[in-house]
Amino acid sequence: MGSSDRLFCRQRTLHEIVGGGIVADVILWRRKNLTVGILLITLATWLVFERCGYTLLSLVSSVLLLLVTIIFLWAKSASILNRPAPPLPELHLSEDMVNEAASFIRSRVNTLLSVSQDIAMGKDPRLFFKVAACLWLISVISGLTDLITLGYTSLLLVLTIPALYEKYEDYVDRHVILMYRKLHQFYVKLDEKRVLTYQQWILEKEKLS
Repeated sequence: MGSSDRLFCRQRTLHEIVGGGIVADVILWRRKNLTVGILLITLATWLVFERCGYTLLSLVSSVLLLLVTIIFLWAKSASILNRPAPPLPELHLSEDMVNEAASFIRSRVNTLLSVSQDIAMGKDPRLFFKVAACLWLISVISGLTDLITLGYTSLLLVLTIPALYEKYEDYVDRHVILMYRKLHQFYVKLDEKRVLTYQQWILEKEKLS
């Protein structure tokens, strides 16, 4: 199929459109083990939060408690039995790491504040309507579901729809383009009928006058 037979007359492949690299490989199931692993971890997280009644704070606290207990018992038993201590990495943040993180956060926050100021002052009406529409959509969706379910559903859609589209790309493009052409023809005919009706109305008005 040529570029004219593709949706939006695109010339790039779907792998290139979704960014290429490992992210595109995961989304399009080029690395099946990694994609399945992400789906299983996400499903397990959703089950823990939604079905087992855990909250983020309680889950983190339980995991940290279990981890600290295991390391403590391991260290005590190692000292009693003259065994090696647990191989813990050195927990230390260098000054360079902290400065780089602070610089990154400051840059992103300043960009966000600058954009927010432009929106509030009415300097970019188009951006204002885009942000307002996105916030309204988020508000509607959040009223229908919770954040965990929304995140899991969104990830599930991201990891299934592009892969299915790539598999049946020719079939989907052909039928969508055909449907678009039929709708366009219907719109043209409807527009012609409106024009004829308007012209007849004008002629009748002229005759009456």
